[in-house]
Amino acid sequence: MYDITIIGAGPAGANLARLIGDKYKVLLIDKRDLENHNPNQSICKCCGGLLAPDAQKMIAKLGLGIPKDILVNPQLFAVRTIDLNNNLERLYQRFYYNMDREKFDRWMVSLIPNAVDKSFNSLFNGFNKISDGYEIRYIHKGQELRAKTRIIIGADGASSKLRKLISKDVNTPEKYISIQEWYKCTDPMPYYTGVFDEEITDFYSWLIPKDNYIILGSALRPRDNTREKYELLKRKLTRLGFSFDSKVKTEGAFIYRTKKLSQFYLGAEGITLIGEAAGAISPSSAEGISYALKSSLYLAQSLEYGINGYFDRYKNMVKGIKFNLLLKNLKSPAMYNPLIRRLAMKSGFSSIK
Repeated sequence: MYDITIIGAGPAGANLARLIGDKYKVLLIDKRDLENHNPNQSICKCCGGLLAPDAQKMIAKLGLGIPKDILVNPQLFAVRTIDLNNNLERLYQRFYYNMDREKFDRWMVSLIPNAVDKSFNSLFNGFNKISDGYEIRYIHKGQELRAKTRIIIGADGASSKLRKLISKDVNTPEKYISIQEWYKCTDPMPYYTGVFDEEITDFYSWLIPKDNYIILGSALRPRDNTREKYELLKRKLTRLGFSFDSKVKTEGAFIYRTKKLSQFYLGAEGITLIGEAAGAISPSSAEGISYALKSSLYLAQSLEYGINGYFDRYKNMVKGIKFNLLLKNLKSPAMYNPLIRRLAMKSGFSSIK
């Protein structure tokens, strides 16, 4: 009988397990193997691998320091903004840690206390209510296993099965599909590039250098000719001088875009959501690591006083996240309305000459 079962071992789930693993009997489940490195592992997190300033602040608040072997070249101090709708371009000073996302997740898992039971290569399959909590079902090496737990925590991202099971009457954030392709690049650019083009997507696309590679990614609406839109993006950028000849691999994943506060959903007493599973992700930039770390910290703090009443304490603590999501939504028009974006970029305000 576990006190707490956590579904998902990304930054939200791993951080929660790290913080509560010595206080409670915890089971952590993830479909990836985040302990034993397997170069042939087919499941990977589709992520640009940039640690934004808000996430850096949370890492500092947690008293952690990132090992240097997680970082990749080059470290980034500028964002190149390309507006294809208005035929404009600007460079803005921003500070990002450029990192290997899989190594980052493995590092977070390595910090979890040994007392936590970890079941990797496991797929959460559902749950039943029982008298003293829940019985969860998960598939491990082709076999369905069961475990009893007092509460279940969903940290399984935008494709959260747990959220789907419990939120039938709740608004779901808008879902996008993130497509990334990796290309060999002998002379990587020294900045992160954001690309805006309404013909491609009402969100944005990106180019990120990673050692001897460059990543081209885009957040696209599902079932809206996503592959055709992605190929159109490549053709447009090729005309600007980019080269996409030596493709190494393709990645894809769903991401949330929380445009309404009603889409930010924490679950309930006994079955609770953190990180992107709750809809905690920036609607302007799709940055999610800071929210993952923050929401898992708040839940851990709410559990310091025991399991009874933890959910009300958690709801109270995340009010700051809700307010931040509201501010990000107010910021979005300046980025995604072509007219407002044109005026902002033409002004040159805060840009690097």
